[in-house]
Amino acid sequence: MRYLLLGINHKTAPVSVRERLAIPESRLPEAMRRLCEQPGVEEGLVLSTCNRVEVLAAVESDSADLRTFLQDYFAIAPEEFASHLYEFREHEVVRHLFRVASSLDSMVVGEPQILGQVKEAYASGRSIGAVGGHLDALLTRSFAVAKRVRTETRIGSSSVSIASVAVELAKKIFGSLEGKSVFLVGAGKMSELAARHLMAQGAGSIFVSNRTYERAEKLAQRFSARVIRFDDLHEKAGEADIVITSTGAPHAIFRKEHGKQFLQRRKNSPMFFIDIAVPRDVAPEMNELDGIFVYDIDDLQSVVTSHVADRQREARCAEEIVEAEVIRFTERIRTREVVPTIISLQEQLETIRQAEIDKVRGRLGELTPEQEMAIEALSKGIVNKVLHAPISTLKSVAKAKARETTTVIELVRRMFNLDRPKEDADKEQEKTTEVER
Repeated sequence: MRYLLLGINHKTAPVSVRERLAIPESRLPEAMRRLCEQPGVEEGLVLSTCNRVEVLAAVESDSADLRTFLQDYFAIAPEEFASHLYEFREHEVVRHLFRVASSLDSMVVGEPQILGQVKEAYASGRSIGAVGGHLDALLTRSFAVAKRVRTETRIGSSSVSIASVAVELAKKIFGSLEGKSVFLVGAGKMSELAARHLMAQGAGSIFVSNRTYERAEKLAQRFSARVIRFDDLHEKAGEADIVITSTGAPHAIFRKEHGKQFLQRRKNSPMFFIDIAVPRDVAPEMNELDGIFVYDIDDLQSVVTSHVADRQREARCAEEIVEAEVIRFTERIRTREVVPTIISLQEQLETIRQAEIDKVRGRLGELTPEQEMAIEALSKGIVNKVLHAPISTLKSVAKAKARETTTVIELVRRMFNLDRPKEDADKEQEKTTEVER
């Protein structure tokens, strides 16, 4: 089984491309089911956040084509996204996933949200059977690596998130948030984080709106904010100096005509939109209006750079941890690959040994216990000597390159005729853990 990953992120694609491939949380299970229906894909997971969309799969061979999945699922021509894609295989997948879970590949290095998002995608995949033994081993190890990075480095100190960077940008725009009115559109985790940072910066009145009124109420109660019904959003949003929006809407909820209305009511007093949603909540055309200033998630990159210098040393330490864990995990996987073949080889020769003893037992007549023990010792000694070379080769090649490991396994199985029915192979897999010990 091999690992394959295909994706885009904030480094390879602008938000205008990422939003076209974004998948709402409610549709992730369906996307993973369709991924697992692709030829050659045994297990699959889809990760979709504001900064990345990635498709991870355990595949039978290199013939599995994840590009076709993206093309068919989103009904997008390949030339529209192909130049933005990155693809990883085998140990490169392991390294990438470990870095993602450890927040080394995030726009804000060290932010804690990405690990939770990976865990949520994992739980969703497990619940529908899209994630099985192969991806389970990889993902659970990535969580352990992320924990080790957090424990052994200070990369997460003075915790920063997309929400906190959005609030920092608002502060830079106004100089101070004292007395400024802020409208939070969306009552999810991003909005809650933004509200906490706004309160810390002394923001004045805070408004909250969400399609589900009860969720908006719960968020508002925590921060003494005022709830606005979603139906009244366009009527009330113009009262705010800053609008921070992070809904899961599939299309823009603030368009150019809304901006014109806001400016008219505000008598051309400037209004700032910080859009941290993917797909975007604010149409780019809003920026064409004098007095309306729109910042999307890609614009936050300029603020993020101010945090980079402080975290570079810790990030280097984290990268060293990740690299060591990649080597450890890939060696373990390669060792697991050869174990079923070793078990099959041992069982095959033991079956031959027993059969040959049974053939000559009648001709030997009645044997004393000592003679029985001598025959057992002699025949087992011969079998062990025959097994020594192929087993030693399999174990040593397990530390070599993946392709070489696969070639040797196939050669040994062919030489000793180890092809078995599926039920036999399942029994061998059950014994793998015991042999590894």
